[in-house]
Amino acid sequence: MTLIVHHLHVSMSERIPWLCEELGVPYELKVYNRDRLMAPAEFKALHHSGTAPVIQDGDLTLAESGACVEYISHKHAQGKLFVPSTRPEYANFLFWWHWSNATLQSALGGAMGAYASGLREGDPRGAFAFGRSKKALSSMNDRLGHSKWLAGEAFTVADLMCVFQVSTFRYFYPIDLGEYENIVGFLKRVGEREAYQRAMAKSDPGMELALGSAPPSQPLM
Repeated sequence: MTLIVHHLHVSMSERIPWLCEELGVPYELKVYNRDRLMAPAEFKALHHSGTAPVIQDGDLTLAESGACVEYISHKHAQGKLFVPSTRPEYANFLFWWHWSNATLQSALGGAMGAYASGLREGDPRGAFAFGRSKKALSSMNDRLGHSKWLAGEAFTVADLMCVFQVSTFRYFYPIDLGEYENIVGFLKRVGEREAYQRAMAKSDPGMELALGSAPPSQPLM
């Protein structure tokens, strides 16, 4: 049976069709529009987590983007885009692979919450959230000043997992990346990948891709 990818517009589930395009894994894409910024009821009903992404593979229904990425790569593509433990860059890969959601998404999500509540940089009430966000972005920027991709010179799923936070997520937290030139260069390289272009054209057609230093011209928040 064909792998089914359920994608919520303007969300981190963009990672999954992109992964399938990178791996050459056939998939059926089902897309869902947001309902007042939230996932619609029909999407939430797919899995008890109620979050995007969701994939279905035969009798299996799976959520959580990291789990979906790992499952698809190992089940359908012999672990492609993961780094074997025998490689010298294995430890770097592990760090950035887990860092993407554990640190980067958490930090930017906290800053988004502060921003949505009306706080701005310079307000002491948002100092912790905005400071944590800047520290995470600085860490990523520093790393990309020493290597082409996060794990090393080859593109991996660690890169794929970090792109949403510094691109599409800026529809919700419209930060400018002007002071992070290495992240901007990273996004330029991502935008040149044909698999990324194909995936975004299918999953979010017509959406302005936030691949430069400036945030989207029409953010959602």
